[in-house]
Amino acid sequence: MTVPTPANGQSTVKVSDVISSFRPTKLFRSQTPETSFTSLDFDDSGEFLLAACDDESLQLYNCKEGKHIKTLFSKKYGAHLARFTHHAQSVLYASTKVDDTIRYLSTHDNQFLRYFKGHTKAVTSLALCPGSDNFLSCGLDNNVHLWSLNSQNPQGKLHLTGAYFASYDPSATVIAIASPTTHSILLYDLRNYDKAPFATFDMRQNEAIFTPMAMGTNWTKLEFSNDGKSLLVGTDGPGHFLLDAFDGHLKAFCQRKPGPTGRSPPGSTKGGVPGQGDVCFSPDGRYIIGGAGDRDAVVWDTETPPGQDKVSKPFTDLPFKGRAAIVGYNPRHNLIVSADKEVVFWIPDDPTKV
Repeated sequence: MTVPTPANGQSTVKVSDVISSFRPTKLFRSQTPETSFTSLDFDDSGEFLLAACDDESLQLYNCKEGKHIKTLFSKKYGAHLARFTHHAQSVLYASTKVDDTIRYLSTHDNQFLRYFKGHTKAVTSLALCPGSDNFLSCGLDNNVHLWSLNSQNPQGKLHLTGAYFASYDPSATVIAIASPTTHSILLYDLRNYDKAPFATFDMRQNEAIFTPMAMGTNWTKLEFSNDGKSLLVGTDGPGHFLLDAFDGHLKAFCQRKPGPTGRSPPGSTKGGVPGQGDVCFSPDGRYIIGGAGDRDAVVWDTETPPGQDKVSKPFTDLPFKGRAAIVGYNPRHNLIVSADKEVVFWIPDDPTKV
């Protein structure tokens, strides 16, 4: 897969040619040293980045120009899990106080367009449908809601114990729902989501082998690869689970050195700053980029077979004197963004020479 580089926006280079050369190039600090970023999201064009902070603000950035554009405050309700809709000037985010409403906001004039009320405890996941204006939400109330941006009422609802994460596959025909507390991932046909799941992946054995001290408590993310062949289950522990999206078998456990991620998984009884996982796929689905404790980022190559023990170790480090507590790869440009107390833009050293 080739992706334009943000420097010129036109030329393209293969992800595989530059993945080892990403380096931090722009750093945007939070407004106060105490403020932490809790979520990141790119718009469909890859031109804009949206970040939520625990100071009850939303931050907008221009990826092409490498600039901070705007701060939007949500002081009354707080803000987390901020997501672009398919309309770049409207966003969704979860409330963190007053109530558990999902809010639909115009970034143009900072006016609310709609409220989505249904969850009775904190929202833990927001996932936009890649092919429509529908989206999924999960919460600590054990409910999964299917919404349309055009209606304040949910289109569907599933009550599932510990269902904290949801993700659409790239074709928007399958939804995956992850329940850490039941050690399971459920796959539903989107057209028949009110029926039983057509597949259930039991993660208990994988957890017992690789994360025995944190079974059912440390999942942080669920993500399909863009080719639809793999599922990534992020954790805040010593690695992440890479699964076959069709039958659920473990392709690899992406191991990393132990270290604090700086974010708390949903349902954590220890409190702390919320996040959305410190790991993601590259746009071509081949690479997995993740944080590495209190400094650096690392990259795993999914095309490199793991050892007999299914352990896959990073094939390269991306050096940085800070924590990558949240990680995202721009869908249209060779740009990686990480965040902790600051937002960091990473681009290849010199893609024109690759």
